Amino acid sequence: MLKFILKRILSGVVTLWIVTTITFFLMHALPGDPFASEKAIPPKIKANLMKKYHLDKPLVVQYVYYLGGIVKGDFGMSMKVRGRKVSRIIARAYPISLDLGMRAIIFAFIFGIFFGIIGAFNRGKWEDTGAMAVAIIGVSVPSFIIAGTLQWIDIFVSKKAGISLLPVAGYDSPAHKIMPTIALGLMAVAVIARMMRASMIEVLNQDYIKTAKSKGLASKIVIWKHAFRNAIMPVITYLGPLIAAITTGSFVIEKVFAIPGLGKYYVESIYNRDYTMVLGITVFYSLLLIVMVLIVDILYGFIDPRVRIGKGRE
Repeated sequence: MLKFILKRILSGVVTLWIVTTITFFLMHALPGDPFASEKAIPPKIKANLMKKYHLDKPLVVQYVYYLGGIVKGDFGMSMKVRGRKVSRIIARAYPISLDLGMRAIIFAFIFGIFFGIIGAFNRGKWEDTGAMAVAIIGVSVPSFIIAGTLQWIDIFVSKKAGISLLPVAGYDSPAHKIMPTIALGLMAVAVIARMMRASMIEVLNQDYIKTAKSKGLASKIVIWKHAFRNAIMPVITYLGPLIAAITTGSFVIEKVFAIPGLGKYYVESIYNRDYTMVLGITVFYSLLLIVMVLIVDILYGFIDPRVRIGKGRE
């Protein structure tokens, strides 16, 4: 197990370095500089700013400076949010994005597994058709379209009935969090539902399930103790990609619903060419994703009794 974890950590470090390097050079490949749009800056002040952020040095030297800062845990100062460290901005904004992401993941797992099981036990019936219809909508329609549709429905009902169902912007109360959670998590609900349905149908046809039934075990025991545990394994392995999808999808959702999370700063920093902010958030999210994938890999080994992590095997 220790060897497996060390190999995953080494792989994660290499992946993080590659992502950081690609992002760094892509950002600096854009024409202009972060201060090009600020026409009123005197040339002397602009030169001082370029020197402060090492932008007056060769690109390779800038790259070495930045890697050195990351090793020390320093993402540098924001080029647009003056006087603020990138790490402090992340520390303030990320809890909001984390809250939204966790709500969306919980929403997706609860309803995805529920719809998947309903579909598996009612193949060909209206329950199966309805569950898969939700799955098709979730997979086919982008999250920002779902977000806009939910807002439009709320505004339409508000105009017709004179009452507002839910707030269409902000993140100040539990009511504010319902529509963003649905918009962000519906795609994951769809994928989980389809995976759970297919996996449950396959497991129910296995010989050990038939043997358990022939021994006279109660249906609930057969389903939850034997079938469910094995059927949910593909869903567990989907945790890594799900976190990535929820993370990147939250950028757009936060913008649509005016949520003051990390996505807001990320979108604005790209538009403003805030190199340090873009790189800092990219490295932060990459590190988060790598850690989550490592946890999922270890969790998979503990949950599935057929998997043994040992010498020469993963």
